[in-house]
Amino acid sequence: MQRQSIKIKRGVGKIKRTTKGGLLIAEATGISDTAQGYKDTPGICTKEQVEAWKPIVDGVHAKGGIFFCQIWHVGRVSNNIRANGIDVATFSTPRRLETDEIPFVVNDYRVAARNAIEARFDGVEIHGVHGYLIDQFLKDQVNDRTDKYGGSLENCCRFALEVVQAVADEIGGDKVGIRLSPFASYSEAADSNPEALALFMAKVLNKFGILYCHMVEPRMVKLGEKFETPHSLRPIRDAFKGTFIAAGGYNKEDGNKAVSTGYTDLVAYGRLFLSNPDLPRRFEIDAPLNKYNRETFYISDPVIGYTDYPFLTSDV
Repeated sequence: MQRQSIKIKRGVGKIKRTTKGGLLIAEATGISDTAQGYKDTPGICTKEQVEAWKPIVDGVHAKGGIFFCQIWHVGRVSNNIRANGIDVATFSTPRRLETDEIPFVVNDYRVAARNAIEARFDGVEIHGVHGYLIDQFLKDQVNDRTDKYGGSLENCCRFALEVVQAVADEIGGDKVGIRLSPFASYSEAADSNPEALALFMAKVLNKFGILYCHMVEPRMVKLGEKFETPHSLRPIRDAFKGTFIAAGGYNKEDGNKAVSTGYTDLVAYGRLFLSNPDLPRRFEIDAPLNKYNRETFYISDPVIGYTDYPFLTSDV
């Protein structure tokens, strides 16, 4: 019953945050039963999950929203969550994917994308950030492989690009986005030359004709931190020919500036949108914002901090 309550709350929360013409990206959604790493996270790999998503997606569409399913595999960032019938959280010992296993994981992404379209999503965003599976291949400080998926920049990017190719072939590049965080070092996944990594990916992604590239700002290196940095997404934005989305601690003012100066096409909001379900309206009329409580962002018991942030009672 607890997990069912969580699913209902999250579905209601997505619909509540929908605005006409707005792009809504779902939380990270598992591509297989082995892709999960946390309790109470959604999946898109079974018929039951596809059917469960449909009323949520339909609710977003009914309000005029555009809805993408973010698909992921956590890779080594996982834990065991049950032992002898008791909920626990213990780190699992990771192992390197065998070379001949990788095509099966790529296929899981392809099937998940197909399932998302069957669930009536408008497209998928491939989760390639913050130390999870794709990011583990991309970053040379964690990728120590000696096969064709490690060593050179091209080899480290091979897995991510195979996933993009498979997903684009399955549902069409115009329904595909990818999220990347080359400058971040979440879960000890860092790169020795993030600028080169970002530029290489931006340029190669062009050949797949995907809809957008969603990039995390260099100033967001670790969770909750935001600091000044000489690095910029501008060269990456200029290299990528599709729609470019920037994310990373934006407020209304610097978000508007980033778009008006051509630094990015769109700005993604997470924390502010979580605590302000009517964030676009609040930005429009310059209304005060609800403060978010980070301590409730990922908890499942009690189910708070997602559907209980208030809307504006009237335009102010």
